[in-house]
Amino acid sequence: MKFFLVGILSIPLLLPNQVSLASQPFTCPNKLQPLVDKMLKDLPSYANRVIQRSGNSYSKSSFKFYILVAGAADYRPLPLKVQQYDDAQPDSLIQQVFFTTLERHYDRQTIKDSQNYHWLFLTFSQGEWKMIMIYTQIGSTPAQENSQGIVGQAISLWLRDCQAGALKMTKVD
Repeated sequence: MKFFLVGILSIPLLLPNQVSLASQPFTCPNKLQPLVDKMLKDLPSYANRVIQRSGNSYSKSSFKFYILVAGAADYRPLPLKVQQYDDAQPDSLIQQVFFTTLERHYDRQTIKDSQNYHWLFLTFSQGEWKMIMIYTQIGSTPAQENSQGIVGQAISLWLRDCQAGALKMTKVD
């Protein structure tokens, strides 16, 4: 006597004109605000991967930290003197964004949260976004150029993936 297990699979059937939101690639926008809004949603996961891949080179062996969330962006620019940065980039092409990140630090006996402040400079040229530089202020310390730091590397990786069409759409909360 043979027994067969019969079950019902719940697989959503999509008609050709009904494409799942999760399967749609995110097209890198040429406008700053939609680009940064998506980037800030993805930034904690990108930054945490940079931390993990670093082999703990960003912290002491008894000290771990993770970026929990990136805050909403502030798009109000400060006036710039072009010669301070790159003479090839006219002032009107430099886009500025301010945002914060919330980090959680784990020591052997304590857990501490800290808010860090970031001033990001981007430019859109030849059909793609490029990070010019980023300044980061950690706690009450003076802001420092941080393009090769965790958040700077995470933004560079995210921009690379965005340009390549490797990002997926996510539902808007």
